[in-house]
Amino acid sequence: MSGNDGGGQGTREDPWRLTTPSGSSKYQMYRAASGDPPALVCQVGTTQLRYHLSAIEDLHAWLKEQGGWVPLGSADEQKPATDGTVEAWGRSADNPVGGWYGLKKGLRGRFGMYLPPLLEALGLAEVEHNPRNNRIRAL
Repeated sequence: MSGNDGGGQGTREDPWRLTTPSGSSKYQMYRAASGDPPALVCQVGTTQLRYHLSAIEDLHAWLKEQGGWVPLGSADEQKPATDGTVEAWGRSADNPVGGWYGLKKGLRGRFGMYLPPLLEALGLAEVEHNPRNNRIRAL
């Protein structure tokens, strides 16, 4: 069991309550649609990360194209992402935003950590919940 029923409505006042795939950390996410660009805000303790709001639909569409399980490959911005992973796609010049989905320089990584549980909570994907090396697939 993932613990990613999402709770909340995805608003600042009622955020989605999520757990990382490994179960090691809890965090919250919500839509900030009025931002420029519209953002998905990820609050992890005192750290706030922001991703393009389009990441939800874009990642789901990409996962459907992959047709099966895809490794998450989460990595900090300063570390390279492994080819073929969600993390690598989230920074690739070939994705719909033409590069990083992360919006805050220095905190643009961890796309493969924080986006998959949200897709799972929204019923768009299935995520593995092992201690490490987890994968995702579109539903």
